[in-house]
Amino acid sequence: MNKKVSVKNPFCSGDYVVYPAHGVGKVQDITKQKIAGSELELIVVNFDKDKMTLRIPMAKAETTGLRRISEAGTMADALNTLKGKARVKKVMWSRRAQEYENKINSGSPVAIAEVIRDLYRSENLAEQSYSERQIYEQALDRLANEYAVFENISSEAATKKLLDILAK
Repeated sequence: MNKKVSVKNPFCSGDYVVYPAHGVGKVQDITKQKIAGSELELIVVNFDKDKMTLRIPMAKAETTGLRRISEAGTMADALNTLKGKARVKKVMWSRRAQEYENKINSGSPVAIAEVIRDLYRSENLAEQSYSERQIYEQALDRLANEYAVFENISSEAATKKLLDILAK
């Protein structure tokens, strides 16, 4: 695996990164490509789970929200958020669903943990609607994938750890 780093590029090939709209991916390569007559430096990010590859221009990496895997402090904050009491606003579901989607797409582990905490239902509580379940599973999947890379464990083990925290 060749490591390429430019002065203004904080990413190396082989690094795990988070792209807010898609979750955790792996930097496959840093490459130059001629597009519309001008040469662009691109970060090639591969998302194995979705079988997708993104090419992000270096100049746009920061504005798209591309970032490294969270630090220990941020991950601890996210896990503490899961331990908190659910805060469900008394507004229409459509508005809440939009807020939850925005939090998930922000890419922030703490915001995603808030969504999981608010939508979590233990076995003895009322059933979730289909759309609640979809948003909950999307948020859980995003946080579990980042936590798995952070802890260097499998996605399934990370999901189990998050669910154990929620169940307490």
